[in-house]
Amino acid sequence: MEQGSISMEVVNPQAAGIDIGSRSHWVAVGQSEQDVREFGVYNEDLFAMAEWLRENQVKTIAMESTGTYWQNLYAILISRGFHVILCNGKFTKNIKGKKTDIKDCHGVARRWIQKLHSLGLLTSSFLPDGQTEELRTYCRHRANLLHSAASTSKKMQKYLRLLNLRLDVVVKDICGLTGLLIIRSICAGETDPQKLASLRHGNCRKSEEEIARALQSNGRQDYLFALQQELEMYDHLQLKIEECDKMIAAKLDEIIGSDDKKREHHIEPKPHKRINKNTPKDIDLNLKSYQMFEGTDLLAIEGMSFSTVLSLISEVGLEGIKKFPTAKHFASWLRLAPNNKVSGGKVLSSKVPKGSNRLKIALRNAANAIGNLKDSTPLRDFFQRINFRKGRVSAISATARKLAVIIWNMVVKGVPYVNPEGYLYLDQKRKLGLVKRIRKQIDKFGLTNEELGLVID
Repeated sequence: MEQGSISMEVVNPQAAGIDIGSRSHWVAVGQSEQDVREFGVYNEDLFAMAEWLRENQVKTIAMESTGTYWQNLYAILISRGFHVILCNGKFTKNIKGKKTDIKDCHGVARRWIQKLHSLGLLTSSFLPDGQTEELRTYCRHRANLLHSAASTSKKMQKYLRLLNLRLDVVVKDICGLTGLLIIRSICAGETDPQKLASLRHGNCRKSEEEIARALQSNGRQDYLFALQQELEMYDHLQLKIEECDKMIAAKLDEIIGSDDKKREHHIEPKPHKRINKNTPKDIDLNLKSYQMFEGTDLLAIEGMSFSTVLSLISEVGLEGIKKFPTAKHFASWLRLAPNNKVSGGKVLSSKVPKGSNRLKIALRNAANAIGNLKDSTPLRDFFQRINFRKGRVSAISATARKLAVIIWNMVVKGVPYVNPEGYLYLDQKRKLGLVKRIRKQIDKFGLTNEELGLVID
């Protein structure tokens, strides 16, 4: 039996493939030895690469997203007018041919990326627009600063415990109003427990006497020195976070100010939304998010916090969400959709695929907050049903996926989110609860209008 070969149609005839490296980049514009060339990573090398690609009449380029090494080259190639596809390295490995770094553009199976791109077998990864990418850099840097500040807070708590100052027992947050006042006083040399306890804020639950009993130090100077160092580090990080907040506010104002469709929208404040201490200061995120999404009120969804909305703005943005053709594509990109593996008509596995990003984490945190709601809402009831059947972890993933679908429909299709229960303030909730209990007692004892002294005209 004769063996034949099946040729595949060339989709991108003027294609090139680039294997990104930390010290050099390998570029292939064809399938011969002369079509492969190595370039350095300096700026002049990147411009020389772009000129060589233009000389070879290349129009479309595929490259792997290796670390952060691709970003400068990507920006230069885009500015020169090339169509650049940034693909995940695992997608090139899935094609039969056993791609390795040695085989990428040199070696036994060289020019592998260029060949796959010529045949149209590579898909592009999601990339936000330029302004959203800048905002994302500020927000991610701010998140890293918050993480460092949290680590410093834990170290302060450790040295307080070693000094036998059990501030963490009598105060919920040692970096709150009461905690920081007491820590600053301790670092300044104050040792009297009564004077330290007198710094207690009025909202603190523990009494002044109990706080004083918890603040009797053992006098170790080495631990006190370490505590002073950590407090200085914490204050320095808070200053950097404030500077980062100013940059975020300026970038949001720049994006909104340059677009009339965004600038024309206004919305009433939401005093019922709780503001976390880590939320950016002096930024009306309720108004900014409403303007950024051109009249879509994402904060109308219960469980959506200001931090969640800011993550959505900085990670994908309005134009980024519109790039996904359906809500299922958006949920799949977030790794929130089940990865069904079917063989012979039987579902072998339906677990959520591995992988995460900052937006997925933000939506999962919002889903967890929805699960903690005491009042009955559609999303909270959905969470409880999944929680009863499959556990809390599955309920968080399922609710996060539902949030992603709701957000896509609100932003792309303009479908408003309506909570049938609405939002009630605390006094309104108490009033409805009291009315419910009174009606229950009336039905229990069978009381009539005459017995209650009610006169109906």
